[in-house]
Amino acid sequence: MKKVFSIIVGVLLTASVFAQAPQKMSYQAVIRNSSNALVTNQQVGMQISILQGSANGTSVYVETQTPTTNDNGLVSIEIGVGTVLSGNFSTIDWVNGPYFLKTETDPSGGTNYTITGTSQLLSVPYAMHAKTAETVTGGITETDPIFTSSPAGSITTSDISNWNNKLDVEVDSSVTNEIQALSISNDTIYLSNGGFVKLPAVFDGHYSSLIGAPTNVSAFTNDAGYLTSEVDGSVTNEIQTLSLSGNDLTISGTGGNTVTLPAADGSETKVIAGTNVTVTGAGTTASPYVVNATGATTLTIGQSYQGGIIFWLDATGQHGLIAATADQSTGIHWYNGTSRYTGATGDGLYAGSMNTAIIVATQMADNQTGNFAAKVCADYSVTVDGVTYGDWYLPSKYELNLLYNQRVAVGGFASDYYWSSTDGDNDSAWQQDFVSGYQDGIVKAYPNYVRAIRAF
Repeated sequence: MKKVFSIIVGVLLTASVFAQAPQKMSYQAVIRNSSNALVTNQQVGMQISILQGSANGTSVYVETQTPTTNDNGLVSIEIGVGTVLSGNFSTIDWVNGPYFLKTETDPSGGTNYTITGTSQLLSVPYAMHAKTAETVTGGITETDPIFTSSPAGSITTSDISNWNNKLDVEVDSSVTNEIQALSISNDTIYLSNGGFVKLPAVFDGHYSSLIGAPTNVSAFTNDAGYLTSEVDGSVTNEIQTLSLSGNDLTISGTGGNTVTLPAADGSETKVIAGTNVTVTGAGTTASPYVVNATGATTLTIGQSYQGGIIFWLDATGQHGLIAATADQSTGIHWYNGTSRYTGATGDGLYAGSMNTAIIVATQMADNQTGNFAAKVCADYSVTVDGVTYGDWYLPSKYELNLLYNQRVAVGGFASDYYWSSTDGDNDSAWQQDFVSGYQDGIVKAYPNYVRAIRAF
């Protein structure tokens, strides 16, 4: 299937480190139009964003540039010196990552960005963090005469372990009561010297004030009885007990109010009299019960989603990796006719996207018409419910193993070897046996199976 617009097929990032790290990064990309032809010697419009946390994270810096491609369709820019739309490149805290680079390109030179790519920044941009020393090695000799002549200069390790005995003046004639032993019972903290402190009640929301001590203590509830003012006359009804019978939800402590769970089509709305509680939204009377179905979508391994099948989810359960529903090739070589080292050595989560871009950019320079493992993945797209998903790539070695572990849930795999995008050397790249799970290097001319993946 021909894409409406081509993706940026090559990304190379560098960050030079001198006595002080420059506040910019070098970036290169090969630009192709919708006919897959190189856009040469032409000004293009680009918007570059630095995203924090994930490929869909918050942008901490956005700029635009209008570079001109060369005879090979290559643009070279320095990120950090363009027209700033938001953020400050020099103040980005590179330690607080991960960070992702998002590029949007208009081949006609304007701001109608039709080419989009996002990849994780790995180790290179963090050369800028070298301007902050993280460790100090070697001993430190104190030569400050003010320090050596101060009282602190004579404190020893023994003094620290016997601190109370080092004090020459004791204000209450006892050296044992400065630190109290504490115990707690219900709402009271007891001190070892016989004193006690009552814990304050939890604020119940009936009184609001600016930051600081509230002036209306009657606005608090205290179920232990320390504060005597109870706004509704009961200290037992702040937390309700719920019971369910059929599709009726009964709330204790409110006169036995009952609300009927909403119908599956969301047509029923029920208000509990006197409690200001409304139950709305699509629901069900079958376990597990759903009172309001307007929350986040629950995603699972093996679920069809965004043009493929989910095979890995992160800790949030809302982002992860999707595999294509079928193989993109049942036997294709890794290289494009020329054995060379591409430098696509990325491994780990989301590394396959950058690997694929590097491989396609390098190998297409050898042969403009050839086809190979990374390119069939980059060329793949699928349209679901009117949305076209075209950001597929050849998985890294690590991502390929995650896919192998969920091969049954995804389905459709051959009992054969599959290519990863992780390069080995001039002649070989990494593959995985989808029978035994064994990974090893094999010559790039070998015809292996290919299954594309994408991140979401």
